[in-house]
Amino acid sequence: MTQKNEQSQHLDRAAAWSHRADGTLTAWQPVTKQNLQAQKPRDGKLCAGLEEAIRRSGLRDGMTISFHHAFRGGDLTLNLVMDAIARMGFKNLTLASSSLSDCHAPLVGHIRNGVVSRIYTSGLRGPLAEEISRGLLEEPVQIHSHGGRVHLVQSGELNIDVAFLGVPACDRFGNANGYTGKACCGSLGYARVDADSARRVVMLTEQLLPYPHNPASITQDRVDLIVQIERVGDADKIGADATRMTTNPRELLIARSAAEVIVNSGYFKEGFSLQTGTGGASLAVTRFLEDKMRSRDVRADFALGGITATIVDLHEKGLIRKLLDVQSFDRSAAESLARNPNHIEISANQYANWGSKGASVDRLDVVVLSALEVDKHFNVNVLTGSDGVLRGASGGHCDTAVAAGLSIIVAPLVRGRIPTLVDNVLTCVTPGTSIDILVTDHGIAVNPARPELAERLKEAGMKVVSIEWLRERAQQLTGQPRPVEFTDRVVAVVRYRDGSVIDVVHQVKE
Repeated sequence: MTQKNEQSQHLDRAAAWSHRADGTLTAWQPVTKQNLQAQKPRDGKLCAGLEEAIRRSGLRDGMTISFHHAFRGGDLTLNLVMDAIARMGFKNLTLASSSLSDCHAPLVGHIRNGVVSRIYTSGLRGPLAEEISRGLLEEPVQIHSHGGRVHLVQSGELNIDVAFLGVPACDRFGNANGYTGKACCGSLGYARVDADSARRVVMLTEQLLPYPHNPASITQDRVDLIVQIERVGDADKIGADATRMTTNPRELLIARSAAEVIVNSGYFKEGFSLQTGTGGASLAVTRFLEDKMRSRDVRADFALGGITATIVDLHEKGLIRKLLDVQSFDRSAAESLARNPNHIEISANQYANWGSKGASVDRLDVVVLSALEVDKHFNVNVLTGSDGVLRGASGGHCDTAVAAGLSIIVAPLVRGRIPTLVDNVLTCVTPGTSIDILVTDHGIAVNPARPELAERLKEAGMKVVSIEWLRERAQQLTGQPRPVEFTDRVVAVVRYRDGSVIDVVHQVKE
């Protein structure tokens, strides 16, 4: 008898135990060749269209779906998927997008029609934010930081049933990155969390590439289904608004002052690390650091967070050794990720999750952040405008502010006739205990908890004033604004990075 026939007879005679629900063995069950896998799957992940992918994902009413925001204002995936989900009749879904932008205004209709009943997100802007501020949703939006989102997922509060992840290109097994293809969005740092944690992962791609596609930010063993669509996003709209380099003279003045603060803070030395957040003045700080780094022969070991063209330029000039990129803020940064070996993609977990085994923010020396409001206690609001309407994002603000050695807020003292520095912020996103220095166009204030910083700046000849003096100056310029009126209804709950509630946002009174 041949070896092959012996193996065949062995399979015919084989048996296996069956199990009760409690795990105990019950009886032999014969195993035959008919029970074995009859056909190897080849392109089993590929779906003919989006509705097939949604159906095969097992989506049901009441489930939680997620999206990433690597395309920012150029995202096309979320609206496309939500329209298909609405057509298919699904209701009462929880939407857990890592952030939401102006382009997601069509969600207003899906909320009114009962398709979406709950939202978890880092930020809200545009018509969607306006309507939610006026009570559109029955349940309050849960606002989390970027690191806080990962914690909510890992803690079990936020259980993602189906993640819909738009990528420029992938192969037929699901290997994908964010910089191969026309819709070059760069880092998929936020999408990687969803790919790792969702029960089902549906990848939407513009282009199918030969297997194996490499490097892969999201790997084949994380992907259940793939559907090819015409467009997942407009990469040219990533570097817009809050991530575009400013030409505003006032913001440039503030940025120049902030660079001087960094140089004289005691943290500006060989091998330091930095992050600049969104907002014109914050992003512009790197422009003024270049000359100072050259003249003092200082190089940074790494830059962290959202990476911009200006940061890439300093990296390619040898002034910043490595870039740790959780989100590429423009096409230049996205393209750099593909060509520069020391431009390194990281997940949101590695970036800022306080509960991870190692968050990069904990290695950060200097962070420069923006603000919509700051108060006399250095508390910061980056979520609601002076009218009480949602129009911003928690982002990585509280994550980086508390972890960095030096946290700097840059903001004009007033915007129009509205003071930026107030007695008490409308919404606290980052507590004042995390903030070290406020840089405005009218002066620099140092948190009294950091007297050594004030002394260093004064010794360098910089003018340091009290935050109370700045507050009085703001009031002289604007007068006392009329207070915003709210109802008792809560429209948003602000979560700190550990999941605790730090503040709530009430509905604006009409």
